[in-house]
Amino acid sequence: MKVPLSWLREFVAIDMPPEALARTLTFGGLEVAGIHYLGLEGAELPWDPEKIVICQILEVLPHPNADRLVLATVDYGGPQPHTVVTGAPNLFPYRGAGPLAQPLKAVFAKEGSRLYDGHAEGKVITTLKARPVRGVLSDAMLCSEKELGISEEHEGILILEDEAPVGVPLRDFMGEVVIEIDITPNYARALSIVGVARELAALTGATLTLPDPQVQADGPPITGRAAVTIETPELCPRFTLGLAEDVRIGPSPHWMQRRLINAGMRPINNVVDISNYVMLEWGQPTHTFDADRVADQHLIVRLARPGERLKTLDGKDRDLTPGAESGLERTPLMVCDRTGPLAVAGVMGGESSEVSERTTRVLLEAAIWESTQIRKTARGLKLPSEASRRFERGVDYALPPIAQRRCLELMRLHCGATIAQGLVDAYPRPWQPITLELSPREVARIIGVRLSAHEIASLLSRLGFGCSVRGGLGAGDFAAYADEPVVQVEVPSFRQDVTILADLCEEVARVYGYERIPATLLADELPPPDPHPELALEQRVREVLVGCGLTELITHSLVDMELVAAMAPSEAHADHYVKLSNPNTPEKTYMRRSLLPSLGAALALNLREQERVAIFEIGRVYLKPERLGEGGRWLPDEPRRLAIMLAGPRNGEYWASVDREPLDFFDLKGVVETLVARLGLAGRVSYTPLTDDERFHPGRAAALLLESEEPEPRLDGRKGRTRQLSARVGVLGELHPNARAGLDVGAQRVAAAELDLQALIDAAAPPGFKSISRFPATVQDLSIVAPVEVPEAEIAALVRRGAGELLEDLTLFDVYTGPQVGEGKRSLTYHLTFRAPDRTLNDETLAKLRKKIIGGLEREIGATIRG
Repeated sequence: MKVPLSWLREFVAIDMPPEALARTLTFGGLEVAGIHYLGLEGAELPWDPEKIVICQILEVLPHPNADRLVLATVDYGGPQPHTVVTGAPNLFPYRGAGPLAQPLKAVFAKEGSRLYDGHAEGKVITTLKARPVRGVLSDAMLCSEKELGISEEHEGILILEDEAPVGVPLRDFMGEVVIEIDITPNYARALSIVGVARELAALTGATLTLPDPQVQADGPPITGRAAVTIETPELCPRFTLGLAEDVRIGPSPHWMQRRLINAGMRPINNVVDISNYVMLEWGQPTHTFDADRVADQHLIVRLARPGERLKTLDGKDRDLTPGAESGLERTPLMVCDRTGPLAVAGVMGGESSEVSERTTRVLLEAAIWESTQIRKTARGLKLPSEASRRFERGVDYALPPIAQRRCLELMRLHCGATIAQGLVDAYPRPWQPITLELSPREVARIIGVRLSAHEIASLLSRLGFGCSVRGGLGAGDFAAYADEPVVQVEVPSFRQDVTILADLCEEVARVYGYERIPATLLADELPPPDPHPELALEQRVREVLVGCGLTELITHSLVDMELVAAMAPSEAHADHYVKLSNPNTPEKTYMRRSLLPSLGAALALNLREQERVAIFEIGRVYLKPERLGEGGRWLPDEPRRLAIMLAGPRNGEYWASVDREPLDFFDLKGVVETLVARLGLAGRVSYTPLTDDERFHPGRAAALLLESEEPEPRLDGRKGRTRQLSARVGVLGELHPNARAGLDVGAQRVAAAELDLQALIDAAAPPGFKSISRFPATVQDLSIVAPVEVPEAEIAALVRRGAGELLEDLTLFDVYTGPQVGEGKRSLTYHLTFRAPDRTLNDETLAKLRKKIIGGLEREIGATIRG
């Protein structure tokens, strides 16, 4: 929220520098995001007080040599009037009309002034120099808003109010400091100038001046001329209605327009600007209806009916029935007349009752709406607004009549309106005051500072709480807790965020000063931390992969369906994905089912900057459940996955480098093998060729299988034998050329893997200890000739099974295919390392092991031993 200091000073007397003010607000919980200066020192372009002053235009004459230029005679407080050449279209109506009966006030810039170039794109600073314009010397300027840096408006010069003093430096009249505050949801009370003033007065002890707005009502009474019916009091606790007649639509006064601009809002016309002005000033949104377009001037608050529609002020025809088409989760609350909906309550009005240039009678609404209803309606219709922002956080129940009186009086003054006497005030559910009893002991327990009951009452009273001290022996006595005084606190209606004692303690701490609270150690013993073995294992996975030279990335959980189709066309079916009802962008509509598409897009981006990329991501995917949950609703399954991608040369470039081969399937398989080994799963995983995944290159991909044991059932209930089960827990391989092209990856090869991290974590074994044998190892070589279609993993598994526990290590170091082994076969040569923990293995034992290994290979896969 942007807060002009000149506006703020109307309610609280402050004279501290803006930087000190920003620090005070920030330490009080209102974080200041920035300080913006307009025309003053500290601004990007301060207004020179000697060269940029207020003037009055006395006469507008035609330019002798140009139809689109005029000569303005201005009085700027100098010894004599000055002639300025200008092409401002808002001066053309006065051309040749003689001396003006009511001179126009404007901004006069002398030669040498530094201004923004009104004709340049963006903000370009230029210095005003004298030059002839179509035969007439121009050495001064009448300034537009853009040239002064106020706004982007350059279609005419800035016209000031009649009260602007001639000859006064513009910086003294219009210079402004704007404090920009990040308002969090629990500080909804500060979404107004009055709210910030109340907070600042409490934090600094400055005097707070809150006026009681009154209206001069000269019209007939409103009774019988307008009415309100609330059919849903649980959603509309209060609805007030005022009536303004003889309204003249036109521009709002210049001072109001400037304040709206400085506060971040665009001026529109006097009626709309007054509504926005009062919302910014008091925090109460209002809405205006053309009274002649409301049937019987009778407003009805009710829920939308099935099939009803409304064309809102943004020109969109909106379906008001909850469902996927409208985006609404619940039925919206509407303001209607007997013919149908006129506005979406608390969110946006409708075109059918919009105030236009022909409007002469205005119905003014100021209401209180139930916050959850407004939040869900605004989100469902994708209609966030300044009004809904306030209503969904809670508006003071006492504000509607105050805002009515303020708005109506401004309409009388600046719209020429005649105001009907009285208001329609439907108040079916009044504010229920909350009373809490706060003891000094509770304050000391929560914030660590011992204050007396009277000190606590004084601090809270500055914030507008009603406080009285009850019980106890005196103002400073809080030693005897049994008889200690307590502060009885009545929570005001503008503090709907305060409901419990802890809230009051927070308020005491804010006003007392967070920086004054001393640092203390906890008096209680810290509870033991809850173990989180799954998080520890996930962190171990990260450490292993980083140790393998990979970098972790985090990509978006929402994925573009075009990206999915680029990598796997058969997966790009929207009905298989969880879809957001209110996405921020069309590209972020669906929740991912796989990590690979978004990680692949990140790989492509990184390869544009570096030739070698090795990355991984740990994250959740979102799968539609097969059946609905309780109440007909469902939440997606969210398993954890691990994705890995490698691309680029295996070795970096350096002077002795000779191997520039790209990373491939075997590099990736080595990373996966290292990971499963560190998780204690090396003996429980195997690999099988992958042929049913379009993302991967056939012949260069594998599925990762995890083995487990399950007892076979017996009729007698006794423990039987166990059977081996295998479950696929991941895929790995080189991406298919089509997938590489779809991702726009220029690398020759891309190795990728996606693993079920949850399954691996669930099966992980705790780190074990194995003693080092003091007996020597024996290494033998074994060359096996086997059919080429038999996977190497199956051969290695048979070797391990035959060798048993005495096999310490198995290393494949040579693969040969050729005429010496026969067509359709290949030779695989292994190093076998044998070692016993308690003895030196003799030749007889090794011969038996070798015979057992060879027998298993011959029997299971028809292999033979070469050489």
